[in-house]
Amino acid sequence: MKQNTGPLSDLTIIDCTMALAGPYGAALLADLGANVIKVEPPAGDGSRSLPPLPPDYANPGADQPAGVDYGGYFASINRNKRSIVLDFKQAADREILLRLCEQADAIIENMRVGVMDRLGVGYDIVKQRNPRIVYGAIRGFGDPRTGQSPYADWPAYDIVAQSMSGHAHITGPLQGGGFPGGVSVGDIYPGTMLALGVVAAIHHARRTGEGQFLDVGMYDAMLAYAETVVVNYSYAGVELGPRGQHHPNLMPFGIFQASDGGIAIAAPGPGHWAELCTAMARPDLVDDPRTRNTHLRRQNQQFVAAIITAWTSVRTKQEIMAAIGGKVPCGPVNTASEIFADPHVAARGMLSRFQLPGNNPEVAIVASPIKFTSTPTSLRHRPPQLGEHTDEVLAEFGIKRQRG
Repeated sequence: MKQNTGPLSDLTIIDCTMALAGPYGAALLADLGANVIKVEPPAGDGSRSLPPLPPDYANPGADQPAGVDYGGYFASINRNKRSIVLDFKQAADREILLRLCEQADAIIENMRVGVMDRLGVGYDIVKQRNPRIVYGAIRGFGDPRTGQSPYADWPAYDIVAQSMSGHAHITGPLQGGGFPGGVSVGDIYPGTMLALGVVAAIHHARRTGEGQFLDVGMYDAMLAYAETVVVNYSYAGVELGPRGQHHPNLMPFGIFQASDGGIAIAAPGPGHWAELCTAMARPDLVDDPRTRNTHLRRQNQQFVAAIITAWTSVRTKQEIMAAIGGKVPCGPVNTASEIFADPHVAARGMLSRFQLPGNNPEVAIVASPIKFTSTPTSLRHRPPQLGEHTDEVLAEFGIKRQRG
């Protein structure tokens, strides 16, 4: 295991989350150096079995599996964690969790409202054992402790949060009627907000000695993410529709067709627009009454888009980049193989590679994008096998497990 140099190396987080939103937030804390202990039920986090699966894959929970008991989905959001197995239906294991919480800075979970309370390990019980602890939760529609929602008991997934927040409504083709994002942003963003909230609450607890409960509603987080839906309606009474490939207020600010894919070009300001016009051999467009500022270009979007597309569509992405890269904000619509070959990705260390257990190849996941000069983040250890660290963690916490 690599040395822990991250800025949160003095924090201990008990991670009772599963699936995507909660584990992603906990992974951010682990990347930043926190000691994150992933608590799983005997059958493991259900996301362990989700594809892509490695060649030497063993079912989660198998006794001493020969291979690895998780796929790429799980690996990507559970790096830098250690796994222990506890069965909350057993009194002895509930007591172990509470004893872990006595020594932890925070516990996080993403169960439905009331589930942890009914199991006897909810916030009201945990805080009796450790009044300084931060208890963080992700719910589809928040927790009644912070605001009662008529949907509080409803289940939710990423696609639900994307849709209800308005994000899906403004995504996709102009006549699409709503499209989800290409990634599960309805999970990823709430998880990110949870990580920020936990760090803020721990800061408060260390300053005041007071722990607290906090939650992130997936709907709420995505509403914050899709803030443009609210501000356009509030300021101008405009209900934004599907965005398509271009910005609703700026032009050019979108994706244009190249001969081998797509390329993003953003030149709303006069300087960048002039550079683009020069590259296209159309200096006349700088002072043309239809295109001399971004508001006019937006009013004449079809005209402007046709001119730019006529130039880009007969050139490759790299040819366009050679012509305007560094002068006009632009970037190719990359495929996965192009990302892996991009020198920026290598220079910034944005791919973390590690060896999977068993007869499996080396694999890569995305590294932390937060770069420090004095407290660097790193991949300290690979994602854990189910219960791999149970004995190790309990020994560190001075807990002796009762057998039988």
